[in-house]
Amino acid sequence: MEPFYDRVILKLSGEVLAGENGFGYDFEMLDRISLAIGECKELGTQIGIVVGGGNFWRGRSCGEMHRASADNVGMLATAMNAIVLSDALYQNGINNRVMSAIFMPKICEHYVVEKARDYMKNVGVVIFACGTGNPFFSTDSAAALRAAELDAKVVLKGTNVDGVYDKDPRKHPDAVRFDCITHDEVLARGLGIMDAAATAICKENDINTIVFDLTKPENIVSAVKGICIGTIVTK
Repeated sequence: MEPFYDRVILKLSGEVLAGENGFGYDFEMLDRISLAIGECKELGTQIGIVVGGGNFWRGRSCGEMHRASADNVGMLATAMNAIVLSDALYQNGINNRVMSAIFMPKICEHYVVEKARDYMKNVGVVIFACGTGNPFFSTDSAAALRAAELDAKVVLKGTNVDGVYDKDPRKHPDAVRFDCITHDEVLARGLGIMDAAATAICKENDINTIVFDLTKPENIVSAVKGICIGTIVTK
């Protein structure tokens, strides 16, 4: 079966990597995610992966710490997650590259757009660490930015919720899930599935976002095949 999308940016939240533990790593989950990514690669889809750091650090809830310092710590957490995910992929025979927005040559390559495009085409799986490399920007913004830079027309946002709701479904049993919603509606309703900068980048560059439940990693494959899962955010 041909993939519906030939190039995607997959945004993985750090919390999902932790599984039910809530902190650190659930290596069974990492293995399942890696196998799903490998299946997408076999379909012919090029996959760029932006990882969050929430399994170690939530910079916006760090007390009195300066936001810039907290965000720098968060970016380092994403580098750890990128290395661990890369190893899990290699353990399953899936070649990949790690590129960082922060210069750390003894650990991984520095992110350069032209090199990333080459790796996407010839390696097939590239993991992007350290967000945008700047504080005050989320990894959602990094995912949107990488999609725009690398000509991906969709961001697959894997979370522990199965789509976009009009209110938090974990707190409100009567919450209603959207099958499809526009970027403008997301901003107007203040739904917060991605920050405003990420939403604006996607809107301006005609990039769709699919929000789906990543606790079932097979959903990654379904999304790449164009099967309706979760919520699609479109222009």
